[in-house]
Amino acid sequence: MTPIALDRFFEELAEISGSVILPFFRMAHSVTNKQAGSGFDPVTEADRGAELAIRQKIRSAFPAHAIRGEEFGVENEGAEYQWIIDPIDGTRGFICGLPTWGTLVGLTRHGAPVQGMMNQPYVGERFFGDGKTATLVSASGKRRLVSRRCESLSDAFLATTSPRLLKGEDGEAYDRLESQCRLARYGADCYAYALLAAGHIDLVCETGLQAYDIAPLIPIIEGAGGIVTTWDGGSAANGGSIIAAGDRRMHDAALKILARA
Repeated sequence: MTPIALDRFFEELAEISGSVILPFFRMAHSVTNKQAGSGFDPVTEADRGAELAIRQKIRSAFPAHAIRGEEFGVENEGAEYQWIIDPIDGTRGFICGLPTWGTLVGLTRHGAPVQGMMNQPYVGERFFGDGKTATLVSASGKRRLVSRRCESLSDAFLATTSPRLLKGEDGEAYDRLESQCRLARYGADCYAYALLAAGHIDLVCETGLQAYDIAPLIPIIEGAGGIVTTWDGGSAANGGSIIAAGDRRMHDAALKILARA
């Protein structure tokens, strides 16, 4: 499939998943806790329905490809190409009626992310990237994304889903990083990474991510000129403790602080 045809396929996945999810948003629906015992890891009918719709479309178009999704695991594992799906990244925000969630779909080759999408159907924004370029498609049209230049942590805007998710030494390292930044904002989930690519945020710092939380976002961030790695500077494709930056200088500065964890 050509790059142009692949772009169209991602758009089709966005349309399909959005049509499943939107009827549930800000409506009464069941919420299930996937985490046994203490804690809360919600999943909804919208999560499951959207992932099933995306999987069906991918299977039909690329039967030899693998698929890895948050809700239904891996199929055809070991294939050269693998699709990564998080049908609703930010389910907690979704069930609270906040428009800070998005559908993540990525494509990897031999484990390396090569293309990704973050779709927010409620506000009508789609972020695409292939590691070389990144674009935003919205009601205002289509524009290329370029991450923001930032020379000093004292000027940086930092985001994380919640500092309460960072425990022990990780939490202490995050606190050190936040204390040196100009501004910190919480609760944006995948939207924070998309806004970093769009030049509105300088750093995103999180721990405990899975591949489906971050792999689709990597080609968007890198395509906009940013960088995303683990806290030790390794590949972020499989998740873990993640630091994303719009400017390599901010990434280097953040790593020096986080490496102490």
